Amino acid sequence: MIKFASRMDNLKGSAIREILKVATMPGMISFAGGLPAPELFPVEEITQAAVAVLKENGTKALQYGETPGYEPLRVQIAERMLAKNNIKTDADHILITSGSQQGLDFSGRVFLNPDDVVIIESPSYLGAINAFKASEPKFVSIPTDKDGMIMSELEKVLATNDRVRMIYVIPDFQNPSGRTWPLERRKAFMELVNKYEVPVIEDNPYGELRYKGEYLPALKSMDTKGLVVYLGTFSKILAPGYRLGWVCASDEILAKYNFMAQAASLQPSTISAMEVSKFIDMFDLDAHVDRIREVYGHRCKFMVECMSKYFPEEAVFTDPDGGLFTWVELPDYIDTAEMAPKCLEKNVAYVPGIGFFPYGEKKNCMRLNYSCMKDEKIEEGISILGGVMKDYLKK
Repeated sequence: MIKFASRMDNLKGSAIREILKVATMPGMISFAGGLPAPELFPVEEITQAAVAVLKENGTKALQYGETPGYEPLRVQIAERMLAKNNIKTDADHILITSGSQQGLDFSGRVFLNPDDVVIIESPSYLGAINAFKASEPKFVSIPTDKDGMIMSELEKVLATNDRVRMIYVIPDFQNPSGRTWPLERRKAFMELVNKYEVPVIEDNPYGELRYKGEYLPALKSMDTKGLVVYLGTFSKILAPGYRLGWVCASDEILAKYNFMAQAASLQPSTISAMEVSKFIDMFDLDAHVDRIREVYGHRCKFMVECMSKYFPEEAVFTDPDGGLFTWVELPDYIDTAEMAPKCLEKNVAYVPGIGFFPYGEKKNCMRLNYSCMKDEKIEEGISILGGVMKDYLKK
């Protein structure tokens, strides 16, 4: 009999990936994945950038590179972080990864031993939960309100638990809730982080996708002790197929991430990094992001309007200022995982909320994505979903 490592007992297939297998079927209205709208991919421009890379420096593009990744792209990332997030950094403090998901995996391996504690928001991104589970930690979920993690609850844990090794947060347009931390909440959080000197993983894949309100400073921009590890990605602002993300951290911490990268993959994709760098040189990435924001902002607003129209009054949902998701909560006795097959029978897919809680604490929630469906499909799908909800509420 084959014996596997004990950590494998904690790892199960992602609920999102399983649902996406069904969600991609013809005729399916999918609110399940966090997929960017494919019609917005700049295919022609990327083609030109790719051709230019191969013509100008093809042998380098096809060769091995250094572990931190292609330096010109790291310089461009540092410049963008200053412009968009007010984070003052440089190429030497950036490691390019295979999407920000690899940054999450490295984070668990760098900071967590078995039975160490990682603090997360409740709910939190299931991809992060699954990544951290490989390190066999204990999860402590901090309650949230409309403004994100509740600081008084966080301090209770930090003051009484000496096994906390890491805090994982998504302050901007959180996955799955869509909520954003206001400035005062961010300041209070950083005061606690500095007081207890706990490393923080700030995951910010959606930060540039704001549709209303003012941009807020990243936690990393307030970091005075080098405790915040910032994760970014090109997946939501350019194309996820490149699988290009990055880690920005202090010297001491980033050195550990570099060791992880050497062990895991030696280096990120050279040609992908060179093509993205060339795209930034040749074209206006800001203008491209503005186009994405225009389309997603409209779809977000339209989905919220449809939910107000078609959902039962018992359904409570968020109205995000940006990002890709809204979060729906139903009465406690409703199990959205049980309800999902009924919706799939009617060609509507969503992600049940149970996976966003490390121990499956809540079953009455769901995450809905609005970026990938056009108006007519959003209205049709929300109408069907609302009808199924009403049938369940009658039981």
